[in-house]
Amino acid sequence: MTAPITAQHLSVKKSFRPGELWLDTDGKHINAHGGGILFHKGKYYWFGEHKVAGPDGNKAMAGVSCYSSKDLYNWKNEGIALAVAAENSGSEIEKGAVIERPKVIYNEKTKKFVMWFHLELKGQGYNAARTAVAVADKVTGPYTYLKSFRPHAGVWPANATEAHKTVPVIVKDNDPAWEQKVADGALLQRDFEGGQMSRDMTLFVDDDGTAYHIAASEENRTLHISKLTDDYTGFTDEYVRVFPGGRNEAPAIFKKGGKYFMITSGLTGWAPNAARSAVSEHMMEGWKQLGNPVRGTEEEKNTTFSSQSTFVLPVQGKKNAFIFMADRWRPKNPIDGRYIWLPLIFEDGKPVLKWQEEWTLDTLMQKNESDD
Repeated sequence: MTAPITAQHLSVKKSFRPGELWLDTDGKHINAHGGGILFHKGKYYWFGEHKVAGPDGNKAMAGVSCYSSKDLYNWKNEGIALAVAAENSGSEIEKGAVIERPKVIYNEKTKKFVMWFHLELKGQGYNAARTAVAVADKVTGPYTYLKSFRPHAGVWPANATEAHKTVPVIVKDNDPAWEQKVADGALLQRDFEGGQMSRDMTLFVDDDGTAYHIAASEENRTLHISKLTDDYTGFTDEYVRVFPGGRNEAPAIFKKGGKYFMITSGLTGWAPNAARSAVSEHMMEGWKQLGNPVRGTEEEKNTTFSSQSTFVLPVQGKKNAFIFMADRWRPKNPIDGRYIWLPLIFEDGKPVLKWQEEWTLDTLMQKNESDD
């Protein structure tokens, strides 16, 4: 049962309280799950899945929501940025489809806002495994839906071996070596002609303006990192497989001190699991695992504080200040899902997460370490 709204809830917020009911400036629980944040012209814009109550609440009944804030504590509802189409319209994003993990980036050259998200077609469960794109002239929308697809049809990843291209890896249901064969490229080969699967995803724009799409592929067993086109609305042929067979979902990427860092979750459906972290000096190669970033009790470490990563937010104007964003899913009543925002700090060059009942941006700066 949702807690009653009180005058205290509606007061101006000056701190983060992870896992608690987070009300917007209208007094309603923020409805932007699996989200990401774009900073543009002095404001933060939070895009996320608009959920509804009940067991079917994870289906897209409204679309992608947008909220704005100047301080990260207090959020104004800007409405539905990307609206679903009417039922029986034939649209790929008609009401009842599954829209997950929307992320928005801004293209300096085209002056367009570009949204990507994981799309499952209505009535097909999670079999479609597509990525989808929409664009807008205004940050809050409305966004115009362009297309969905499975990326890289007929294209091998840059780190594919000759064996991947020439030696078939055959895998069947109930194969005792299924996981290993998938790691060896069985699904990469299977989906070569039609395009690779794309589920949990995020976006990252590098310092030079190059944009990347990072997604769970190959039945969520392998991450694919893909370079987007210059206008950010399509894929180039450049992509790589990362941690084949590693069972990584919910990727979140950020950059610190010239290095790229990644936080992901394991693969346990809606149930929380232990987070993972990784680092590389290059986006498209050299990723190395760093282990679980969570420090705390065994339960906290094994469940990432009962949450799953969605985004790592660099705080504007503060050096080396990052916020770990995660969702505490409630699949029986998705609209009541909670948000876990925590300071992401560094210890011995590794990202670290510790539980905070309440914290502020000032404490984040005090806890972090500077670059060498």
